Amino acid sequence: MNGTEAAAVADRRRVVAWADPGPAVAAGQHVAGIELLRRIRDGELPAPPIAALLGFALTEAEEGRVVMRMRAGEHLFNPLGTVHGGALATLLDSVMGCAVHSTLPRGRGYTTLEIKVNYLRAATDAAGELIAEGRVVHAGRRAAVAEGKMVDARGRLIATASTTCLVFDLETAAPA
Repeated sequence: MNGTEAAAVADRRRVVAWADPGPAVAAGQHVAGIELLRRIRDGELPAPPIAALLGFALTEAEEGRVVMRMRAGEHLFNPLGTVHGGALATLLDSVMGCAVHSTLPRGRGYTTLEIKVNYLRAATDAAGELIAEGRVVHAGRRAAVAEGKMVDARGRLIATASTTCLVFDLETAAPA
C-alpha cells in the first residue's frame, strides 16, 4: 500500500466508543419503559452500545411511539454502495422494540420474536439522515405488535417493517 492509499484508508477509519451500559440496564429493572427511554433520550442514561456502533440516536419517545435517526454513511455500505439492509433492519427493529418498551410498566420486558422488513428504495450517503419511527399496533400482556417506517432526509420512504414481540416479567434485581 502506497502513502496515498494509506491516507485514504486512514481518512475512512471509524473508531467506536460507548458508555458502560450497566446503569441503563440496572435502571430498566426499576422504572417503566417510557421513563427509561426518556432518560436515554435526554442523556441521563447511556444509550445502548449498538447505537454508538451504527451511529443512531433516540430523538423522540412517547408512549407507543419512538423516533430514531441515523446518518446514511459509507461506513454502512454493502458492496453495491448502498446502506446494508441489516443496518436498516437493525434501526427499524430498534424503533419498533422501543415503541413496545414504551408501553411497559416497571418490571416488564420484551424481546423480538419476528421482524419483517420491506425495502422500498436504496439508501446511499446522498439520503442524508434516515429517520425511523416505530408505533405500537397492539400491546397485550404476553405479546405486542408494532410497525415501523423509515424515510430519508427528503421524506422519501426507504422501508417499512412490522414486528411481534414477546412480553414477559423481568427477573427481580436489587435496586441500583
